[in-house]
Amino acid sequence: MKLLQEFKTFAIKGNAIDMAVGIIIGAAFGKIITSIVSDIIMPPIGLLVGGVNFTDLKFILKDAVGDVPAVTLNYGNFIQVAFDFLIIAFSIFMVIKLLNAAKKKEEKKEEAKPAPEPSKEEILLTEIRDLLKNK
Repeated sequence: MKLLQEFKTFAIKGNAIDMAVGIIIGAAFGKIITSIVSDIIMPPIGLLVGGVNFTDLKFILKDAVGDVPAVTLNYGNFIQVAFDFLIIAFSIFMVIKLLNAAKKKEEKKEEAKPAPEPSKEEILLTEIRDLLKNK
C-alpha cells in the first residue's frame, strides 16, 4: 500500500510529466538524427571510401543453406548506429551547455541587482531601535 502511495505521489508531480514529454521528444529527435546519419552523412562518406554502403558491410560467419539465412556479423550497421549516437550525444551536450550558460547569465543578473533602498519608515525604525539599544 505504501509503495502504491509513493508511486502516486511521484506520478502526480510535474517532474514525471516533464520527464515523459522529454522521453517522447527524445525518441522523435532520435529518429531525425538516424535519418540525417543514414540519408545525408553516410552516403558521402561511403562515396569517399569507394562507394561503400555502410549498412551492407558485414562478415559472413556461415553461408545461407536452402531456406536458412546466412549468419552474419553486421559491423557496418554498428558503424552507422555509432555515428547516430555520437551526433545525438553531441547535440544533447550542446543543448545542456546552452541551458547552463543561460542559467548562469540569469544568476549573474540577480546577483548584480542592488538591494532596494529602505523606505523612510524603515530608516526611522532603525534609528529608534539603535537609540533604544544604547539606553
